[in-house]
Parts: sequence; structure tokens; C-alpha cells
Amino acid sequence: MISKVFLEKIYKQYNKPGLISPDPLQFVQNYTSNKDKEIAALIAASLAYGNVKQIIKTVGRVLEPMGKSPRSFLLKTDKKTLNKLFTGFKYRFTTQTELVNFLNAITQILKENGSLENLFYSFYKEDKNFLSALRSFAAKLRSYDKVDTLIPNPAKNSALKRLNLFLRWAVRKDSVDPGFWDKIPTSGLIVPLDVHMHRAAKKLGLTKRKQADMKTALEISAAFSRLCPHDPIKYDFCLTRFGIRDDMSEDDLK
Repeated sequence: MISKVFLEKIYKQYNKPGLISPDPLQFVQNYTSNKDKEIAALIAASLAYGNVKQIIKTVGRVLEPMGKSPRSFLLKTDKKTLNKLFTGFKYRFTTQTELVNFLNAITQILKENGSLENLFYSFYKEDKNFLSALRSFAAKLRSYDKVDTLIPNPAKNSALKRLNLFLRWAVRKDSVDPGFWDKIPTSGLIVPLDVHMHRAAKKLGLTKRKQADMKTALEISAAFSRLCPHDPIKYDFCLTRFGIRDDMSEDDLK
């Protein structure tokens, strides 16, 4: 398996704010309040599927009408108004109805729990099981209405890549990840397993599995944890730059 020395070298060289774009994480930087950041981050991460240029365009389309405070906007905007605002919205498999259902689910969670962090922590504090809390969090988001294209069914073996991406942003704090939550330890995080991380992990000998499912995500996370127990997915951002940015090739990841 790859050495920690190699990974630390990659982290030092490529875990830099200047390499964030193009990445939906760039939108989270537009907000100063942690309570706004968590909402912007969940929206941005949940729409992070497909072509990265289209992802950036779509996330901007959703967040722009919310102004400087997505939290305030959602708390004062009803479902009827959301439907008017996003009339005709369509992004790949996500329809206007699912987007509005998703935004309404966030609003209801804010009203019932005060914040997304409070909801996640309410699941996590029971037995300190991160995977269990993640699945309960996903199930709660899905419980209000149909949001299948934005929040996959946690009962299946999905890697829940986009929710794990959101949680990386929420929990970790360094020069790239904003870390706007403080109740959840970094040690439990699961790698956001997309095609770029899957290929990188296979190149680096972290997994041999062909399916990009939760079992593979946990296997890769466990491999990282043996090298960095307190912060196992600190290398996610820098390793995936090689597949996301036009000026960095996966062939260079040796």
C-alpha cells in the first residue's frame, strides 16, 4: 500500500485553495455564517453529479436567488413560492419538483432542529457510529417527499458520495475544507467515493474492488485511517484534483 510520506507530499503540494475551482465547494466560500455555509454546502454537494461545468452552473442557479443568507431565505419562503422561483428547473435527472421538495426538507429540518448539524448530531450521539448517523440523516432528508436524485436511498449499498462530500466540508477544517461544524470528529468521516477517487485508490493499492459502493468507500477509508487515524480523508481533495482539473492528469499520480 502507498506510504504516508507520499500522501503527505501530495497533500502539501495540492491541498491549496487555489486548486478548488472548478468544484462546488467554491460556493461555500461566499458565506460568512456557519448556519448559511451548512445549507449552501448541502445544496452544492447534493447537486454534484455529472459534468463539473454544468454542476457549477446549476449550483449557482439555485443559490443565487437566496442572496447573502440561504438560511433566512428558506425560513421565510414557502413551497409555493419556491415552485414559482424554480419553474422549469431541470438538471440531468433532477426535476423542479425534486429540487423544491429538497429545499422544503431542509427548511423543515431547520424549523424542527435549529440546524443541519443538530440533526446529524442527534443521530451520532446515540452510539457514536458515523455510518449509522449518516444513514439516519439521509433517511430524514428523504422522509418529507421525493428527493431520490439528490439523496440516494441509504438502505441500499450506495456510497452516499454526495452526502459524504458535504460532511467532509462540514467537519474538516484546513486551508481547503471550511469546517463549519464542531460536534463531529474527523476520525469517523467516510471518503466521498466518486469515479476520480475510485481510480486513484486503485492506482495507489487502497482497494481492488470494482464497484464504487459503500463497502468500497469504507475499505478505502479504513486504509487511509491506518495512515492517519484522526483524519482519514484529509487526502481526498488533493487526490481527486488529478481527475477533476484540466491541468492535472490521473496519469501523473504515481
